[in-house]
Formats: sequence, structure tokens, C-alpha cells
Amino acid sequence: MKTDHNAPPLNPLPWVVWALALPIIAMEAVLALRETGLTGEGAIGARVEALQAFAVSPEVMRWMYENGVWPLDGLMRLLTYPFVQGSTTQAVFVVVILLALGKTVGEQFRWWAVLAVFFASSAVAAVGFSALPFIEAPLYGGYPGNYGLIGAFTWLMWTRLQGTGSTQYRAFTMIGFLMGAQLLFALAFGTGPWWIAELIGFATGFGLSFAVNPKGWAHLMARLRQR
Repeated sequence: MKTDHNAPPLNPLPWVVWALALPIIAMEAVLALRETGLTGEGAIGARVEALQAFAVSPEVMRWMYENGVWPLDGLMRLLTYPFVQGSTTQAVFVVVILLALGKTVGEQFRWWAVLAVFFASSAVAAVGFSALPFIEAPLYGGYPGNYGLIGAFTWLMWTRLQGTGSTQYRAFTMIGFLMGAQLLFALAFGTGPWWIAELIGFATGFGLSFAVNPKGWAHLMARLRQR
């Protein structure tokens, strides 16, 4: 077997995936630098300040809707909250999942479709999360957008399984496992209602894939004709 000495040490990623991951990495680097105190700013509360500046507040969103007031800062948070994480550990998991799923989805979807899935899933998840009157916890972090990519990945698996003789429901194995684990953690450790936003993000990513993938409409029409 011949070895390609010119092959890159890491599998190349679509540039759009790095465009999503680098702001998360940069934000975490800035917060880490501020927390050391080397910048001359207060080391304590740097992450809290960032969350206050970017996180989506369900109470504020409901107030905006009830009063018909739509300040730019409130609307922008629907798209910017994925870039601030609650901890360094969360940031690591978000980036790893984003790179892994982004590579698979980015190789099948156009660059703008990847952006559409990530940001639309994040925004719809934030709106749906905020619409529930019993939720007060702020929403932040890249998980809803990542779950949108999981939805797109599931759509790819779902379409590939069609006509293979295998049940298409196998494509939902990943999301079923993840949601089951989320529910168990929520019940056992009281981790909060964020799994709701992630589930909404998944559904948005899956549904949007029919529109943004070149083969999506053709596949949908074929399914409808079969019925």
C-alpha cells in the first residue's frame, strides 16, 4: 500500500464549518484571557458579563412579543447566543460536535445551506424555548445550532436508507439516544429545560433540509407521489 506523504495530517473541513467554530474558539480565548486578569480587567465575572450581553432571556422575549417592541439587541441575540458558552467544558464539546457534524453535512450541503441550518435552528429554538411561559432560564451556547446539524445529518441518513430495504426510522437512532440521555440527566440532576431548545433545533434542522438541500424537494415530491 502506497503512502501519500502530501496528504494533510487532519481531514480537511469545509471553510463554512471553521467560520462557525472560530468565533466560539475566539470568544472562549478572550474569556480565558480576561479570567486570568492579564488584560487589566476584572477577572471575576467575565463569563457572566458575556452571557448577559449575548444570552436570550425568555422573559424579555415574551415582553417584546406582548408589547410589540423589537429592539435590535433583542433580535440579534437570536443569532449571537450560540457563540457564548456556559463553561470551557461546554465550549469544547460544542466545537467538537460542530466540527464532526459540520464536516459530514458541509460535504453534502452548500455553504449557505449549512449556515441556514445552524442559524435558523438556533433562532427557532430560542423563539420556541421563550414561548413556553414556565421557562425562565436564559438560553446560551451552541447546542441548539448543533442539534440543527444533527437534524440535517439525520435527514441525510433518512434519504440514504430509502430504497435500501432498511427501515428509515434507523436514521433517528442518534437523536433518540441523545434525547433519552438528556431527559435522564434532567430528571436525575435537574439540569434544566435546555433540552427543549435542542429538540426544537433538531426538528428545525431536519425540516429545513428539505428546502436547502438540492435534492430535498425532489425527494419530498417523490415521497408524496408514492402516497
